[in-house]
This record gives sequence, C-alpha cells and structure tokens, in this order.
Amino acid sequence: MCEIMRIALTAPRRSVVAALAIAVAGTICCARARVSDPPGAATSAHLRAGNHEFTVMHAGRTRNFIVHMPPRTSGPMPVLVAFHGGGGNAAQFQRSSGIDAVSDREGFVVVYPNGTGALANRLLTFNAGDGCCGYARNNDVDDVGFAVAAVNDLAQRTPVDRRRVYATGHSNGGMMAHRVGAEASDFFAAIAAVSGSLDLAGSRFAPENPVPVLQIHSVDDPRALYEGGLGPPFPGTNSRVLHQSVKQALDRWIAANGCSTMADTLDRKVGAAATRNAGIAATKLAWRSCRGGAEVMHWKLSGSGHGWPGNAASGGGETLVGKQTNIIIAAEEVWSFVSRFSR
Repeated sequence: MCEIMRIALTAPRRSVVAALAIAVAGTICCARARVSDPPGAATSAHLRAGNHEFTVMHAGRTRNFIVHMPPRTSGPMPVLVAFHGGGGNAAQFQRSSGIDAVSDREGFVVVYPNGTGALANRLLTFNAGDGCCGYARNNDVDDVGFAVAAVNDLAQRTPVDRRRVYATGHSNGGMMAHRVGAEASDFFAAIAAVSGSLDLAGSRFAPENPVPVLQIHSVDDPRALYEGGLGPPFPGTNSRVLHQSVKQALDRWIAANGCSTMADTLDRKVGAAATRNAGIAATKLAWRSCRGGAEVMHWKLSGSGHGWPGNAASGGGETLVGKQTNIIIAAEEVWSFVSRFSR
C-alpha cells in the first residue's frame, strides 16, 4: 500500500517562457510501467465534492496530485488524468484549463498530477520521452508509473470506473499523455494531447492495444513546432528543444491502431472579423475504421499559438507563445472525444 499523507500545494504563476526554458533535448531509456490493481478492496463511499490533495510514494519519490470531485457522484466514476505543461504545476493547470467546469457538468473525476523539479511545486516537468522535458527527463523519473499509481490510490478512496480512465495534457503534458497511451494502453482508454506531440522514437513506441487519440495543435505554434525540428532558443538561454512532427506522430498512431489512412473532414471553423479569433481557423479531421473501435482525431488550427484553447489567457503573453484563441474550447473537445471510449 502506498504511504499517504495530506499536503499543502502552492500555485505560483510562472511564464511559459520560464516553463519551456528548462526543457532540453536528449535521449533516455525507461522501463514500461507495470499496470496492476493495488492490493485491498476499493471503497464504496465517494469523496466529497470539491478539491482534495494527496501524495503517494512511487519509485522512491514522494509524489503529489490534486483530485477534483464533481457535485454529482453515483457509482464508479470515469477519471481524467490532466498533465500540466512544462514549468507549470497541478494547481496552475487546474485554474487555467477549464476542465473542472466540464467535470462538474458531466460527472467525472479529474486527477491533476504534479511533475518533478529542483524546486518544490515550481518549474515542474514530466518525463515525456526522448527529448522532453528538463528535470524529469534528465533524472529518468517514472511518470507513467506515477500516473497509474495516482489512479490506483484514488480507487482506494472513491469508486472508479477502471474501464474509463483517460489522459490529457498541455505542451509537455500533452507529450506525457501520448506516452501513457503508448506505454499503458491496458490502463488508459483514450488520450487527448494539446500543443504537444508524441516524443517516443523507433521501437519505444509499441502500444499493446488500440488507443483512441485526439491531437489539438496549431500549425503556427511558435514553441512546439508543428512540422518538427529544433525550436527557437528560449529567451535568455541557448537552450533549444527538438520537436517531433505532429503529422508523423499522427501517422504512427494511425498505423498502430490499424486505421484507414484517408481522413474525413468533420468540421471547419473560421474566426469572425474584428473578434479575438480573426485570422484563426480550425479543421477537425478523423481517421476511422480502426482496430477495436479506436479513432484518431485532429483539430488542426492555424493562426493561433501554443496556448491551451479556451477563455483563459496563456502565461507569458502572446508575443512569446502566439495568439490565444477560443475558436474551440479544449476542455470541451477533450471530454467530448475521450468519453466515447472505454477499455
């Protein structure tokens, strides 16, 4: 059984510039997470509505996470694990993503894990694969195993529908969602990544089961480059990150899931003149006929930047992360997609 204690989380506001400046390129090799139910019987009583803060001991580290419970609780509940971006933290992503409002309306639990870093609850990152990000990658942190451990711990506290456990994230967190989908496909029923592409190369990408995937990404993202390649140096540093192509990542999921290679265009949105979305467009593409009922979907944006699409402004300012948009609401699109699937 994991060691459990109460914690107090802090949520300092940090710019996206500081967040991204700590991500450096490189290569690591991590073991595949062991996915299993924890010992003991799950509780039949639900946690109360609202926010809870918990810790677990995993791989020799004390790890912490926030749980958001919706006001309606009935029976085992779906769970969405939501990974913050590089340099952020769980409380910051909870505030800015808008996921809690969807949770409260739709009745699912949200788990916001904290990454790791040299400072407590500041400038945190997740080990998303080959080149990202920062402290977590450099120290070979087992974040896939931590995500599984957090959900297993939650299941001891409140009824969880293990057939409906999902993952999402922004930037480094989006890359992390890809990694848990690839390495724990027997645990996560679907994933949704925003402004962060798959970061596992070659034979390291070997999902055992079909995984429904949603990718939300702008072709004009100035940080997590859509076409891949070395991103620009971060202000005040010589640090550059090698990004993977969004299209190539989607192609790898399409092949792994055995989907049709022909995409269907499902929707097209164009921002109205003289609004915040002027010059911004969004096209929804889907690759279907996949094994096991999976699907690969892509909201392909143009004219917008690196931020999480929604009503909250991105940290760091538009001059650094590109134009903010609410032409789509990422929190709504994430849940609309993943909630259609179960293991």
